[in-house]
Amino acid sequence: MKKRILALLMAMVMVFAMTACGKGEDDGLIKVGIINNDPNESGYRTANDADMKKMFTEENGYDASFAYSLKNDEQIVAAQKFIQDGVDYLLLSAADVAGWDSVLKEAQEAGVQVILFDRTIDADPSLYVASIVSDMAKEGQTAVDWLKSQNLAEANIIHLQGVMGSAAQVGRSGALDAEVAANANWNLVTQQTAEWSAEKAQQIVQSVIDAGTKFNVIYAENDDMAKGAVAALDKAGISHGVGKDVVIMGFDCNKWALQELLNKNWNYDGQCNPFQAGYIDEIIKKLEKGETITEKTIIMDEKGFDANTITE
Repeated sequence: MKKRILALLMAMVMVFAMTACGKGEDDGLIKVGIINNDPNESGYRTANDADMKKMFTEENGYDASFAYSLKNDEQIVAAQKFIQDGVDYLLLSAADVAGWDSVLKEAQEAGVQVILFDRTIDADPSLYVASIVSDMAKEGQTAVDWLKSQNLAEANIIHLQGVMGSAAQVGRSGALDAEVAANANWNLVTQQTAEWSAEKAQQIVQSVIDAGTKFNVIYAENDDMAKGAVAALDKAGISHGVGKDVVIMGFDCNKWALQELLNKNWNYDGQCNPFQAGYIDEIIKKLEKGETITEKTIIMDEKGFDANTITE
């Protein structure tokens, strides 16, 4: 009887010990909390989220949790929860460039290492170990330089902005705003946020058409908004693309958008590379080995595509 009781007690101790160890310690997985924008935001974001989910799996040595929001305050709450849950790494694509210092200090104090991806933030670089991002300001400048090279006698521009305050919006808007201010022949017919939405973009362009306002350029800060803008033009019977009435400019280089360039229905598309998970994985592996990260900021290699020169 005593032997049976002793055996039962030993079994209970073993079960308790296994439970107390927790998943990360028990199976050696690296625990990561990934905060991203809504995957339905755009084709770019869908590809970005899929890339992250493909990389951060148990098979690749990770215990990954995901949180999504287009709102900064909701992302910050998610970050605080991940810190409380004891993640090893916090991977962040911020909805807004501002407001991150406090929670990143919390992460640092808790021993959680932060890696930015896709978007920059306005925070002290000491609060994160690495940043794998697009140069949004350069993306905007490349697009604006391309539009200048078209030598239009006058550019009357419908400017469709992304979510205000996001790094993509700030960078892509900044270059255009600067050129409009410097060039008397460039005019903003309207400048509104469509929040990355094709439907909202279509409504904005439709309202300009209904008002009878003259325009010949649509500068949309992502492909989905360009798509919505084109839907409004098609409905009104307004031609667009190479040699047509309206110049169409988008960003992100979704496959379907590049096909629009090949078909010469659009004029320009600025590349934004969504595939950052592999870079992050390499950085985490180095950190796990105790290596120093010498290249703190990795800028994705990107360019712009012209419908007149793009090939299959």
